[in-house]
Amino acid sequence: MSSFASPAAQRPGDVAGTLRLLAFLALSVVLIVLDHRGGWLTRARSVASIAVQPLWQLAGLPSRLGQSVREDAVTRSLLADDNRRLRNELLVMSARQARLQVEADENARLRDLLGAATRHGLDVQLAPILDVDLDPARQRLLLNAGSRDGVRQGQSVIDAGGLVGQIIDVTPGTATVLLLTDLDHAVPVSISRTGVRLVAYGIGRSDRLEVRNIPVSSDVKAGDVVVTSGLGGRFPPGFPVGTLVSLRPDDSLAFLVGELEPSAQLDRGRDVLLLRSDPAPAAATGAAEAGQGAGDGVAPAAEGAGGAAATQAPPAGNAAAQPGNAPATPAAAPSDDRSAAAPRPSPAPETRP
Repeated sequence: MSSFASPAAQRPGDVAGTLRLLAFLALSVVLIVLDHRGGWLTRARSVASIAVQPLWQLAGLPSRLGQSVREDAVTRSLLADDNRRLRNELLVMSARQARLQVEADENARLRDLLGAATRHGLDVQLAPILDVDLDPARQRLLLNAGSRDGVRQGQSVIDAGGLVGQIIDVTPGTATVLLLTDLDHAVPVSISRTGVRLVAYGIGRSDRLEVRNIPVSSDVKAGDVVVTSGLGGRFPPGFPVGTLVSLRPDDSLAFLVGELEPSAQLDRGRDVLLLRSDPAPAAATGAAEAGQGAGDGVAPAAEGAGGAAATQAPPAGNAAAQPGNAPATPAAAPSDDRSAAAPRPSPAPETRP
């Protein structure tokens, strides 16, 4: 038997493969033609894509989760930075607002002070407060103004509310104010409604004064406004001192004692007003002119008394209540105090017309 066989007998698998290839080619042609004419293959692909879409979502889930975590971390960091920056800005703005509010309040107080001076036509000087001593036994203010600024001993001190006190000590750069509420201070006052004359005393409290020895029969009641009477020439008349808040009998039951709420803001503010024009020198000048009309020898006595009333500091608690320092009318000029200050000349009665 020959060792060489025919090609058909030696390669049967090649024929089967060729036939399968031809069958697949024919099937492909048929499918292409059917898809081109009917489009059913496109619909099949759409249905298949919808069916496998959950698988795509599941496959992409880890990637989406990682991206979300990264975005959340970045967003949280940005929000923390923004929050820190905004908090710092809020603190700065709050501090600025508080400072502006303080300046606005101070501006309002200064406007009140200057407005009070303008309304009453007063010749005043603004003086800043350096120190405050509100000890019950010592009620004082230290001002940043002294003798080189024109401050003199005995000047009245006021604020927008009313009378504050008087200058008792002056240095070249500072001045000390004795407050109305000091235990050693007394002010001649009168009831604005009725004109009843009284004396207000300090009791060592910045929010209270006392009006003592009020006759029971006097027309005085709670709510009355108390003003300076001008007696003694130390304080000008008509300045508010306070308001009566209550009345009670004293220990003897013969007089009443009134509690007075000060009109001035003694425990607040950073500035006060000093009255430059004092009525005491004016009254002394009028008395001196009246003395010159009566005789040349009377003028030195009146002038000496006026100078003493204008420059001498009052003893604590009593100087404000002395009625003889500066008389209100020229007829009362030759008082006992002036006789003590200078001897009364004898030629005056003979030269009087």
